[in-house]
Amino acid sequence: MIIGKKEFDTQKHTYIMGILNVTPDSFSDGGRFQNLDAALAHAEEMVADGADILDVGGESTRPGHVQITDEEETLRVVPVIEKLKQEFDIPVSIDTYKSSVAEAALQAGADLVNDIWGLKYDDRMASLIAKHDATCCLMHNRNEAIYQDFLADFMDDMRGCIRIAKEAGIKDEKIILDPGVGFGKNYEMNLEIIREVGRMQELGYPILLGTSRKSVIGLTLDLPSDQREEGTLATTVYGMMNGCSFVRVHDVKANRRAIDMMEAILREHTVASI
Repeated sequence: MIIGKKEFDTQKHTYIMGILNVTPDSFSDGGRFQNLDAALAHAEEMVADGADILDVGGESTRPGHVQITDEEETLRVVPVIEKLKQEFDIPVSIDTYKSSVAEAALQAGADLVNDIWGLKYDDRMASLIAKHDATCCLMHNRNEAIYQDFLADFMDDMRGCIRIAKEAGIKDEKIILDPGVGFGKNYEMNLEIIREVGRMQELGYPILLGTSRKSVIGLTLDLPSDQREEGTLATTVYGMMNGCSFVRVHDVKANRRAIDMMEAILREHTVASI
């Protein structure tokens, strides 16, 4: 898979998407990187720590979030994306489900559209991505956590996202799938979809796992959002072992080290006999 100018070997390696929220109200780091200089400094830190992609978000999508206008979201993300493309040789993702924001971000240099509604919110999104020949990450989501058969319905929902992408002309090699931990699911469903994330390989596309600091970790360990690093690391390693090609995280350095260690263990080794 090629994202921007970079090639990603999604069969043999797990890559890190570093989270860069330029919002005042994100659940974990809201307000910390609203200022352009602060955002760039954090991006520089994440790149140095081993991020492979930077994911820029201008609207919080935490539970109970307040939707902002397309114009406000665009004003938040476009200057940051432009600067990132000037300063760093790394693919940049725009975290949005709105086609007008995505279009402005792509024109500013974004390489990937990370859509939390998997192309199902905005009818223009799929054709826009196809027009720009951009990569997309399609996340599973529902308005309510109501299912007849959770895993079967989940897989059907994901196939629906893929169908929309294909009908719009998005190429297979431009599609990543995200199980949507924390979206349209209750606590038990979130744990279940993490446990069964390997089943998504049946769909034939690279998988991105996004669990960083999320409520499923907080509820399991009874910890606030700023103390969920170890729980996130456990999900990163589990995702690696179950075929995930990408992880989307806040704490890049720790996750990079966990991935490097696990990949070293999983490699075949030649052990000399005496």
